[in-house]
Amino acid sequence: MKLEKLVGDRFKQRPSDCQIDSHALMVRGGYIKYVANGIFSNFMPLKRVTRKIEQIIREEMDAIDGQEVMFPVVMPASLWQESGRYESIGSELLRFTDRNKQPMVLGMTHEEAAVQLVREYANSYTKYPFMIYQIQTKFRDEARPRGGLIRVREFTMKDAYSFHTSQEDLEEYYDRCHKAYERIYARCGVPEVISVASDSGMMGGSISHEFMLLTPIGEDSIAICSHCGYRANMEAAESIITNTRDEVSEPLTEVHTPDIHTIEDICAFLKTPTEKSCKAVVYQRNHDDSYVVLFIRGDLDVNETKLTNYLGCDIHPAVITEECGLNAGYIGPVNLNVNGGATVLFDKSLENTNNLSCGANKEEYHFTGLDIARDVGEVEYHDFAKIIEGGVCPECGEKTITISRGIEVGNIFQLGTKYTKTMGMTYLDKDGKEQTPIMGCYGIGVGRLAASVCEAHHDEYGPIWPMAIAPWQVHICAVRSDDEAVRAAADKLYDELQAAGVEVIFDDRNVRAGVMFSDADLLGVPLRVVVSPRNLEEGVFELSSRDKSISEKLTPENAVARLKELIAQLINK
Repeated sequence: MKLEKLVGDRFKQRPSDCQIDSHALMVRGGYIKYVANGIFSNFMPLKRVTRKIEQIIREEMDAIDGQEVMFPVVMPASLWQESGRYESIGSELLRFTDRNKQPMVLGMTHEEAAVQLVREYANSYTKYPFMIYQIQTKFRDEARPRGGLIRVREFTMKDAYSFHTSQEDLEEYYDRCHKAYERIYARCGVPEVISVASDSGMMGGSISHEFMLLTPIGEDSIAICSHCGYRANMEAAESIITNTRDEVSEPLTEVHTPDIHTIEDICAFLKTPTEKSCKAVVYQRNHDDSYVVLFIRGDLDVNETKLTNYLGCDIHPAVITEECGLNAGYIGPVNLNVNGGATVLFDKSLENTNNLSCGANKEEYHFTGLDIARDVGEVEYHDFAKIIEGGVCPECGEKTITISRGIEVGNIFQLGTKYTKTMGMTYLDKDGKEQTPIMGCYGIGVGRLAASVCEAHHDEYGPIWPMAIAPWQVHICAVRSDDEAVRAAADKLYDELQAAGVEVIFDDRNVRAGVMFSDADLLGVPLRVVVSPRNLEEGVFELSSRDKSISEKLTPENAVARLKELIAQLINK
């Protein structure tokens, strides 16, 4: 490829609307172009990167007996109505009506299409197990796209679906797929990706893992135990709080607290630590606006995913009106009275506590000395809190939890019978009895993975692509291409590399060396060969690697052999 013919501009200035480095570098380097919010066109360099990622994915999926198929992007709403997700998923699912007045959807995921494809075929236990996968365009009407390709609305994804006749068989295959994912990330140049236990969300199922690239710009928070290696998304991590009751429970006492509304204010006023307080967090169910009042220890935050899973419905922060009977800023569990009723919940962090402060359900008043067992009575405690830095590890019990940030670059789910049962997929077992197959689901976002690799491997000048997924393997820079000797030597090297099957981009433009090297940095090709009048005087080419780990001189006679040797080494690395 001649660089002068490469469509797309490269430029020095960082775009003002790019908040993270990978987004800025992909715009500056001529990889993507903004089309609409969360929608981008891909130029040739990125297309070459993603094509290589897709090939690695295909090889690893084929190696675990996957069969590549293709589902439609557009599906009839009836498929999603069968599974129940047409109504349960919110505005992320794009719904529309075709010219025949038939309701349709744009696929954001393809569980329904997978079941529809095989439910007539897989009618006997002899057909199991099997896995089908696709690499396909999807659309999710994301509310807050961000970070270039990190969170978009239109994206390319590999999604795979396995079908089994027993939970044991699913678990065995789930483990095989987990190992295949580890190989995919290692081959793509990010072996530091880790798997964490996660919440299944809208996908359903009981067991799931996310694969995370740890980075400060990540939008997910991950709880990691430095002692035993436990790892979980904060949405799924159990919060374990140990309390020690004071020997004496003080009497419940009403205290005048004028113009004090927050936990921080009341604890400062009473000169008590926040862990000796009980705060109320109020929500409303989306479908009927009924109130949910959750009491939790004052120093902790509510994990809304846990709360949503417990309630079985979506929620939103409450709008507290005069008519509802709640006193905003003064809500407490003693004598709580909500007009029309409310679901009242208690977090486990309040178990075995006493002498807490809390709202008195009365304007400008709080209680001190709260003992829930004495003053409220028998209540059930559930885990609704976010795990905290320095918290207790759910696995080993040590107080060694740290919180890190990460980008999700893949996920796997044990779906169970959530989709096969609702969509009427059955098979006859060896005894002739009708059974429902069990499913697994396995996804990787291709564009997000490319952006994540760029985020993990770059400097201020551009991406540093791993050899296995780099847009090209070698970048030739012909400095002073107007020099006859330079032109001849560079042309000859270019032709020889192409004949040897090396992927090479050739910059023979008559531009300043600084411009040429700046563009080379933005393209991030692993190996760079400079052909210049000064080097030719010595009878050599100058070889360097984009990550600066290699710097050596090549003779024209050994250049191709040495470059091929380095390419193989870097791919294996």
